[in-house]
Amino acid sequence: MKKTNDAVKVKRSSAGLGLFANQEFKKGDLVIEYTGETITEEEANIRGGRYLFELNNDWTIDGKGRENVARYINHSCRPNCYPELNEKETRVFIYAKRKITPGEELTYDYGKAYFKEMIEPFGCRCQKCSGSSIR
Repeated sequence: MKKTNDAVKVKRSSAGLGLFANQEFKKGDLVIEYTGETITEEEANIRGGRYLFELNNDWTIDGKGRENVARYINHSCRPNCYPELNEKETRVFIYAKRKITPGEELTYDYGKAYFKEMIEPFGCRCQKCSGSSIR
């Protein structure tokens, strides 16, 4: 079920590094899996960091490893992807919210809590908010 990394590429974006499509994705297509070490919520609170993806109140994926290419997907206030947990809440898959063309940056909404704590204090740099179109 996991897509190969040939479908995506890390490049410069308006927010630093970003993940870009190397191929077309149709609405609903699986783009990539967010991977990493599954840790307890308690351990996540100790570690902190920008690459923590909360699965539920007990478990979190620490996606800081560079092998987790999905960690380069940036936040957007007008995203073209969305994350979805599997039924057991043990894995995170990123799907296309709409048609995505090759060269387009992949983005999803990081959620209100993350936005308020990590993005809002510095200003949102997504394409919608910054008006940039870096590819």
